[in-house]
Amino acid sequence: MSVAENLYHHSRNLPDQAAHEALDFIQFLEQCYADKATLRSRSKDTESFLAAVAGTLGDDFPNDITGDDLGKDAPRTEFG
Repeated sequence: MSVAENLYHHSRNLPDQAAHEALDFIQFLEQCYADKATLRSRSKDTESFLAAVAGTLGDDFPNDITGDDLGKDAPRTEFG
């Protein structure tokens, strides 16, 4: 007997209120595992995107940027 059949068999022996509670719990578990699957899918999408664009910088991309090319930080002033 499969797990789903076993669940069905046992749920038939429960009073209606308990069967509804069991169903609520199963739906909660579905939601929890669906969220994890969605996160894994998004993670794989991100990895695929990064793999696709890695090394695709054009020949005109400046690779000689130094600290002199960066802007200067503004000094902080105290409030008071």
